[in-house]
This record gives sequence, C-alpha cells and structure tokens, in this order.
Amino acid sequence: MDLHFHIHGGDFVNAGKASSSVKGVLKRLDVSGRKIKRVVVALYEAEVNVVAHAHEGEIRVSIDSDRVRVVVEDKGPGIPDISKAMEEGYSTASKEVREMGFGAGMGLPNIKRNTERMEISSLPGVGTTLIFVNDLKD
Repeated sequence: MDLHFHIHGGDFVNAGKASSSVKGVLKRLDVSGRKIKRVVVALYEAEVNVVAHAHEGEIRVSIDSDRVRVVVEDKGPGIPDISKAMEEGYSTASKEVREMGFGAGMGLPNIKRNTERMEISSLPGVGTTLIFVNDLKD
C-alpha cells in the first residue's frame, strides 16, 4: 500500500494529519501498538520538521506486510550540518516556531530513536531528503 501527502510549510494546523492517517492504516492492518507508536512518532517528527523549516514537502509511505518505508522530501533551506542537527537540543527553529511549542531540537534524534534504519541528505538552499524504515514484524 502506498500513501502520499503534500505538506505546506508553516501549516501547523494540519501538522500531524499524515501521521494520523498512517496510524489508522496500521491499526486496520492489525500491527502491534508498539510498532505503530514507533512509526507514528518518527513520521510526526518528520512532518513537523517540514512544516517548521521548509516551504513545502512530500511524504511517501510504502506499507507492506514486513515494513513501513517513509520518504520525506522538502524544498527549503536544507541542513548545513547534519551531524550537528542530529544532536539532541540543537535547533534552527525560528522564535515564532518555538513560541508555538515546536523546535526543541528533538525531531531528528527522535526519528533516529524510533526507526530501524534512517538516511538523511541535504543541500543547503535546495532541501532535505529523509528516508526511514520501520520493521513491522518482531
């Protein structure tokens, strides 16, 4: 099963709709609650990163019987130092984003913590691509 979502930068009202939709699909597929939670946490963090930092983005989710594969591609400022961005608490979020309760610098670390495999690449001034995989079987 393949799902596709378009994300608009700055649209915090709709942030979380993709992760909520995927959660519903995984529940209908009778995936364990622990596995669902890991997928949803990682996807929500990725979704909020696009909303908080990029102009727009696409999320593609592929679900099969063994795994969930997520590809998030955004058009935005990119990440100049990925290793720095992976540090807990490091944030480039604007003051406005932080005042809304986002931008604590836990997004990428939480994604990594909640996935089996994660890859990230970024071109400053162009955008970022994040790919992560969660196994659905123990």
